[in-house]
Amino acid sequence: MKTFPYARALIVGSGAGLSASLARQLSHAGAQVTLAARNTDKLADLSRQINARTYSCDASDRAAVANLFEELDRADATPDLVIFNPSARARGPIAELDPHDVERALAVGALGGFLVAQQAVRRMLPKGHGAVVFTGASASVKGFALSAPFAMAKFALRGLAQSMARELHPKGIHIGHFVIDGGIRSAQRIVPTDAPDSLLDPEAIAQSYLDLLRQPRNAWTWEVELRPWVERF
Repeated sequence: MKTFPYARALIVGSGAGLSASLARQLSHAGAQVTLAARNTDKLADLSRQINARTYSCDASDRAAVANLFEELDRADATPDLVIFNPSARARGPIAELDPHDVERALAVGALGGFLVAQQAVRRMLPKGHGAVVFTGASASVKGFALSAPFAMAKFALRGLAQSMARELHPKGIHIGHFVIDGGIRSAQRIVPTDAPDSLLDPEAIAQSYLDLLRQPRNAWTWEVELRPWVERF
């Protein structure tokens, strides 16, 4: 198998499920992994498994994001691969939503993506090498009733990824956006026996991320949609 092209990976918005699968597969591929989340207590077991650094960071706080990257610089762990996973939800009828909750959802899911990507790209551009991958959702391409803030943030994140791809692919920086169009299997969300293909396997999703990251530059893609066949568009 071709050598994995990235040496130091940062996963922002780390936790159980997809983030943990990504961390394990990246580590297995030979990357040094750093995990960042607002609450790092939940990362203790995973960080021990793969010998990962952990940092506390609120992706919506520009000072916190800048400080995270500066700390990684000082630790000789500046990432050449960054994966952005955070999101925040505010559910309810449009006439009743609290604007503060909506602002928070946008700050985490959309502005946070920009803040993290900007810090990453500033470090990748001088080397002409790197990758930034954003985790999207069904709401990246279709807004659901009672979930407008989530759709607003995910639509914005997708637009950011598309713009970045067109700007940065010519400069050697691979931008990826994944539309995770379906539920993800977890210990709390078990696949029903009568619908074995109804939930996405986080390990299979993570494998698709690594497949994208291994693409040769002459055939880069900027977006991948993953969905169980049972989903209805």
